[in-house]
Amino acid sequence: MGWIWTVAGFALIAIGLNEVFHTLLHPTGRGRFSHYAASASWALSARFGRRGRTLAGPFAAVAVVTVWAGFQIVGWTFVYVPYVPDGFSYNPGIIPGAYPAILEAFYFSSVNMSTLGLGDVYPIDPWLRVFAPMQSLIGFALLTAAVSWFIELYPGLGRRRALALRIALARRADTADHLLDMESATSSALLDGITTDLAQARVDVWHNAESYYFTEDDPEASLAAQLPYALHLARLARRSSDRTVRISGQMLEEAVDDFAHVLRGRFIPAAVAADGDTDGTLREYARQHRQRPWQAPQAPDVATEAS
Repeated sequence: MGWIWTVAGFALIAIGLNEVFHTLLHPTGRGRFSHYAASASWALSARFGRRGRTLAGPFAAVAVVTVWAGFQIVGWTFVYVPYVPDGFSYNPGIIPGAYPAILEAFYFSSVNMSTLGLGDVYPIDPWLRVFAPMQSLIGFALLTAAVSWFIELYPGLGRRRALALRIALARRADTADHLLDMESATSSALLDGITTDLAQARVDVWHNAESYYFTEDDPEASLAAQLPYALHLARLARRSSDRTVRISGQMLEEAVDDFAHVLRGRFIPAAVAADGDTDGTLREYARQHRQRPWQAPQAPDVATEAS
């Protein structure tokens, strides 16, 4: 029966390494179990209102790293179980028979994974002496990968918040009311800048899917709250008599549509994504992030004005 534990253990180890690979190195930027852990943290945070949403991102990141470590610790536990206690040597005072074999294996796996090297238990079986150091190497690599991933996440969040603030400043300056009256070069430069930043935000959320679960308290720093205004500017620009402004407006609208497509493919419920509507997707994006999206002012009712 020992070989069953060993095969199961190496299968879990392989699944765990595959999760790290798909989250950090694969272009999709999402491991299946890592995604489940992050989305579960996101769903749980909904029960605690806005405060819970602001903590969802950090909790999701911790949950993902916990999944990575969990696969390795449990997988190596299964590998060690058949060799407890005969395959290990214990310091005086430790009675291995006093503990279940699975707990002994879990203890050694946890210590080895964390590279603590306590020395109270060490392998003496020749096979284990060859493979046990590999777990320490995986543990060190996993720690490095987790730190690198955190470092990679936060610059993308900063770029997303900066984009939201840029759109908010344009809104506060009543850019929509003057866009068609501005010089074409100025209008195009404004729209093209937002398009470029939005394309970068799209790449960030594609490669680091867990960044979606980070939210902001300040609506002006929330892309979920400000993105509808960018779409409004794009649609206004497409009505311009200047071809350059129209092209810039079309590019911005396409960038918003592309960003919404990524959200529908990964984060927005199927009921909302079914019709492929960008406006509906952006409303759901804002709702999930506990934000009130910008809405275009209603045109005055002609009959009411006439009366």
